Amino acid sequence: MSLLRSALTNVSRTSLRPSASAVSRVAIASRGYTTPTHVRRDKNGDPFEEHRVEVEPKIASIDESITFEHPKKWADKHPGHDMTKGDFGRHTKRTLASFSMDGKVCLVTGAARGLGNMMARTFVESGANAIVLVDLKKDEAEKAAEDLVKWFVENGEAEEGEIQALGLGCDVSDENSVAKVFETVKEKFGRLDACVTAAGIVENYVAHEYPTQKIKKLLDINIMGTWYCALEAAKLMPEGGSITLVGSMSGSIVNVPQPQTPYNFSKAGVRHMARSLAVEWAAKGIRVNCLAPGYTLTNLTKVILDANPVLRDEWLHRIPMGRLADPSDLKGAVIYLASDSSKYTTGAEIVVDGGYTCL
Repeated sequence: MSLLRSALTNVSRTSLRPSASAVSRVAIASRGYTTPTHVRRDKNGDPFEEHRVEVEPKIASIDESITFEHPKKWADKHPGHDMTKGDFGRHTKRTLASFSMDGKVCLVTGAARGLGNMMARTFVESGANAIVLVDLKKDEAEKAAEDLVKWFVENGEAEEGEIQALGLGCDVSDENSVAKVFETVKEKFGRLDACVTAAGIVENYVAHEYPTQKIKKLLDINIMGTWYCALEAAKLMPEGGSITLVGSMSGSIVNVPQPQTPYNFSKAGVRHMARSLAVEWAAKGIRVNCLAPGYTLTNLTKVILDANPVLRDEWLHRIPMGRLADPSDLKGAVIYLASDSSKYTTGAEIVVDGGYTCL
């Protein structure tokens, strides 16, 4: 009798439970759309004709009126980064020892201002006392080195004579000039533990109006300059080390609305240079990675936006985080790649762009 009662109960429950198709119909009805019962067709029987339209794209297009030439000199003496914004100074709480740059010899190109200057200071913030700042003009590189030491001493972050900062002039597009700089580093410090290639330029011209000589200059600096520095840095890393090639999100996407094809493919070259050298030098303990920033508030960005004010909002509305990066937003990434915390990371690209390349 109990078996019969159980069977009748199960039948009753089954009959009361709505079927999957019924639930599906209710869900569809509750949404603001339904599956069409028929496909609309035009008078010729083509079901796709109504969607075959063309528009002038508002987002995915180049504005050919935008041009920009890389500055020959800088009127603003500001270092081009937020020295006192965000976290800076000594960290007194527990943290990973592998993030420390204590005892390491570091070199940064393009270090007189902007991202390069910020990265050099970040190495010192993280414990490095031997830092080489390289830039095109010797006097600017030397001044940047002096200012770095002065800032850390005046802010109580270092004692007099604790930091050895060396400013060197170098045309990174000249192989001999690069070789001389690294020979000086060898004479001064004997080795190199971390190298960051931040020197680079950008200009904006439409393809058919881009002067060939300017393209060659850009490639000589952005690609060959990076190449020369990487080769020389590796020679000073007999026991291994870290080389960070500064690329750009432009190495994997196309920026709009400004036209900058040569810059984009130069940074794509840097990106793959890092991957290729990473494989070639892995057995030597030399890690090579690429750091790819998005739009960042530096001296160069300010000059570009001052000349083309419309670009700021065009860029901002394409960034999911809704703002340009401050140079300090790259601090964590550059220390990770240069320090022992990334000892098993090589051939990688870290993109710091506020989500721009996700779209």
